[in-house]
Amino acid sequence: MPESKTRRKNRKPQDGGNAQTYDKPLPKWYKPVMFGLMIFGLVWIMVYYISQTLLPIPDIGGWNIVIGFGVAMVGFFMTTGWR
Repeated sequence: MPESKTRRKNRKPQDGGNAQTYDKPLPKWYKPVMFGLMIFGLVWIMVYYISQTLLPIPDIGGWNIVIGFGVAMVGFFMTTGWR
């Protein structure tokens, strides 16, 4: 069976750009916002269930769960850019 080619660790980007563009540090606000959104979404859902659907926004009913999951998912999607 043929062997696969070894990967080169010091490859240059195909667009001819600088390899340092991939290693830019994240802004200081990125991690707190990411974790904050995940926790805020979880707390939103917990408040909805603990208050027996009376809080946080009683007029929208079950859409409170969608809002909570949506806010949390934004935080989870932010983890894909975390380095």
